[in-house]
Amino acid sequence: MPAFLDPAALPVIFAGLMGLSILAYVVLDGYDLGVGMLMARADKPESDRMIATIGPFWDANETWLVLGIGLLLVAFPTAHGMVLTALYLPVALMLLGLTLRGVAFEFRVKAQEDYRHWWDRAFIAGSTLASLTQGYMLGLYIMGFAEGMVAQVFALLSGVGLAAAYMFIGATWLIAKTDGDLQVRAVRWARGTMLLTLVGMIAVSIATPLVSPRIFDRWFSFPDIIGLMPIPLMTGALFMALWVFLKRMPRADHSLALVPFLGATSLFVLGFFGLAYSFYPYVVPERLTIQQAASSPESLFIILVGAVFVLPFIIAYTAFSYFVFRGKATEMRYD
Repeated sequence: MPAFLDPAALPVIFAGLMGLSILAYVVLDGYDLGVGMLMARADKPESDRMIATIGPFWDANETWLVLGIGLLLVAFPTAHGMVLTALYLPVALMLLGLTLRGVAFEFRVKAQEDYRHWWDRAFIAGSTLASLTQGYMLGLYIMGFAEGMVAQVFALLSGVGLAAAYMFIGATWLIAKTDGDLQVRAVRWARGTMLLTLVGMIAVSIATPLVSPRIFDRWFSFPDIIGLMPIPLMTGALFMALWVFLKRMPRADHSLALVPFLGATSLFVLGFFGLAYSFYPYVVPERLTIQQAASSPESLFIILVGAVFVLPFIIAYTAFSYFVFRGKATEMRYD
């Protein structure tokens, strides 16, 4: 291992890489999961256009989930075992939902017209199942994998809240990628789901410090509370700005159609940093820190060398795909 690299810094580096992967997944796959759920409120031509908006991206978006789980496994194997043991059933259901989405996405285009609506329903069901289980897992994580009715109810409500947040960012994606009547409907969907997202973020913000005296002290002790105040203030200001902006959408020239999506992404980023600050340095809440869960420094260094080569390629092809398919979505065809 190079002398300039502090072994104690390696677990922190990998925690940052894993956090980046999870954040990228939540934003990128979050919007296409949201579009999948919103298809339940669309007719056949609208569903086709909605699928076209995510067609070039959805497969690559899920790469970040694989990367995040892979980093958890190789860098923090003890935490990987504890987390997946506690979340075995919801993880299995999430993978079922993601698999159902993938199969339905391919078959809906190639199936005969009489059967296509069944694949649309499968795509909606897979998107909904994946979203609800991810929110459920988030809720259990926030509760420290506690058992009992309170933890289960909070986890279920978190599932609904995250699904609403995905639909919100999905609706803002449709605003950016569509026009006409579908864009008008997407604006209405964004307004409604934004309110549910606000309620969900408030609930998580209240519950997180209440379940742990350590987290409560981190947020509300002086002078930390002064330095952290910009996070809730910026979040509240963003919600207000987006609400006002959406009332003035859609615009005829589409010049600012991407603004709601960027605003929704910013909300996700702020929420993620709030949770990251709350739980750091624990990778398993109140049980296991990143230092305790980390692999040996030699193993982490070898993995880091691989990550340095792989991660830029993932970022590059993701950015390239969004550049190539920029602008309004067109009809997706296989012929």
